[in-house]
Amino acid sequence: MPQVADREASALVPALRRWQAQRLERTYADLRADERYAQAAQFFLSDLYGDADFAERDRQVRKAYPLIEKALPKAALAPIADALELHALSAELDEKLCAVLVGELGVKARVTDALYAEGYRLCRNRAKRQIALIISVGKDLDRIVAKPLIYGMLKLARRPAHSVGLGELQDFLERGFLAFRRMAGAEAFLQTIERRETLILERLFAGKPRPFELPPGAK
Repeated sequence: MPQVADREASALVPALRRWQAQRLERTYADLRADERYAQAAQFFLSDLYGDADFAERDRQVRKAYPLIEKALPKAALAPIADALELHALSAELDEKLCAVLVGELGVKARVTDALYAEGYRLCRNRAKRQIALIISVGKDLDRIVAKPLIYGMLKLARRPAHSVGLGELQDFLERGFLAFRRMAGAEAFLQTIERRETLILERLFAGKPRPFELPPGAK
């Protein structure tokens, strides 16, 4: 029964996202423990690639985009656009993976490392666009930090943004700006993310027994 399978796959999405968040916390535990990178790592885990459902917020942002273009500095629009695309792509890939986990592997409630790896290989998704968007958001924010006037403009937009229901978006931008300003240069941070995520994909498709456990020298 396709409808039952669809419902079961949708019901599995929160469990999948919890697993993903836990995996990311393991992969980037060292960055989260590093005073320089901790805030940026947390921003990535909570605002870009964690277990939150961004669908409703992103729907509101798309609806209000003409207003956003007028209210926010142009430099702030790039990370918004990239984040919207990233969230939409992540949601699509999560749904496809859950359909495979439920329909082909019989998963009911709990996602494990082994089940995720097997399901991911069956989906044949190498997530290159996902990784590229994550890095793009980081580069967008790093460019904003280099422009001292931008934060002042963001702060001026805080009250009007909250008054028209765009407070979550405003807070997203401010969290990102402050995290990247504290880091004082994002190149090494972004290279680490790109290198690790790419290596994990290679290990997944190579059939490594523990693909999410990176060798110490590979970090």
